[in-house]
Amino acid sequence: MVTYEYGNPHAAITLIQPVDDHDMAGIEAEVTEIQRLSGQETHLLAVKVESWNRDLSPWTAPAVFGCDDFGAGAGEMLAEILNLCQDESKVYYLGGYSLAALFSLWAAYQTNRFAGIAAASPSMWFPGFVDYMKGSRIQCSNIYLSLGDREEKTKNAVMASVGDCIRNGYAWLKEQDIHCTLEWNEGGHFKEPEIRTAKAFAWLLNSSMAVRHSAGTAGA
Repeated sequence: MVTYEYGNPHAAITLIQPVDDHDMAGIEAEVTEIQRLSGQETHLLAVKVESWNRDLSPWTAPAVFGCDDFGAGAGEMLAEILNLCQDESKVYYLGGYSLAALFSLWAAYQTNRFAGIAAASPSMWFPGFVDYMKGSRIQCSNIYLSLGDREEKTKNAVMASVGDCIRNGYAWLKEQDIHCTLEWNEGGHFKEPEIRTAKAFAWLLNSSMAVRHSAGTAGA
């Protein structure tokens, strides 16, 4: 597993993001935007994914575009990522874009290691995922969801369900008293993914800061 590091390696906050070549092209702009939006020092680990559809899929599913089926490599990917989260003095957040966002959300049902999940334009259309959410116990209490306002306007019948799926999943999380938000961005799936991902991580960081400030004020 190849990992690229950005930001301050001594920061108390570590952001972990599965990436492909397209993500890497915008990762420095993303890190800059996270810093601008949150004002907090972070250390971002970009984990290069070898096979996107295999390594980030929680279970097998047929291809919905092209001929590349979805594998079931998410468990192995998560195990490798958790090996990067061994420092107990650090706070870890997991997030990503598209299928990496879905993987991050799935990971929140497998472990309580992450303080928050940044799911920017997640592939919520993934077969059976919303049902999985409703039948499982989430182990993370801070979830950010977003979607482009044109993402559900596609001729692909499976992918067109993404809007209803994310609304359904978000409503379920709220029913479970999870601290979460659903933000609608302008445009389709491929518009400014680095900015959308930065907004996702920054929301989590700002929410955590607000909680810490509130606790400090209450204890004063």
